[in-house]
Amino acid sequence: MTEKTLIYDDLNITSADIYEQMGYHDTQPDEDTQRETAAIVSEVRAWLRPRFCYLVVRELPAFDMGKIILRQLRGAEAYALFVCTSGVEFEAYQQRLKQEGDMVRVFIADALGSVIAEKTADQMERHLQDSIDKLHWQHTNRFSPGYCGWHVSQQQLLFPLFSGHTCGVTLTDSSLMVPIKSVSGIIGLGEKVRRLDYTCGLCDFKQCYKRKLKFAK
Repeated sequence: MTEKTLIYDDLNITSADIYEQMGYHDTQPDEDTQRETAAIVSEVRAWLRPRFCYLVVRELPAFDMGKIILRQLRGAEAYALFVCTSGVEFEAYQQRLKQEGDMVRVFIADALGSVIAEKTADQMERHLQDSIDKLHWQHTNRFSPGYCGWHVSQQQLLFPLFSGHTCGVTLTDSSLMVPIKSVSGIIGLGEKVRRLDYTCGLCDFKQCYKRKLKFAK
């Protein structure tokens, strides 16, 4: 098991990353929104502690992932199971903003939280790759329950494999993660696997954030 706590500046988040998540793909928001975004980032930077953890297993767990993901994992010699999160501090911050009723700040923080979770997962992938370089292994894309035909209820099979070490992330009865700005899933490892562009044409999940970003450009 590998666990790591990060800080905001480890994530290399740009303003463009946040604006894109907010829906500004080829433009920027107005000056007031830009100032509010910068103010929120300044607040969050001081205390944010995103975390990731992963474990490597040799046998593919008995998940019902569907043919799309299984095809991408073909040839893997091992598998990394992971959980990444923006952290309980960020979850509490979002809840406070909602209680204050400032919907502009709620909207910006929601977009920022999504970026934090994905950037934390990016850092997890880099750390994972560093750990397998000595084996001359590569890794696949990361795949999560809820996407590409892998039902979100499979979180209930994934999380017990961590034996409680899930970076403080828990599951609700409906298999949603808390903190909500978290990412979990599986990555294939081995000499013959590769990280590819996300193949949106093979997947019929219309709400996938990768699909939204791809076709918005």
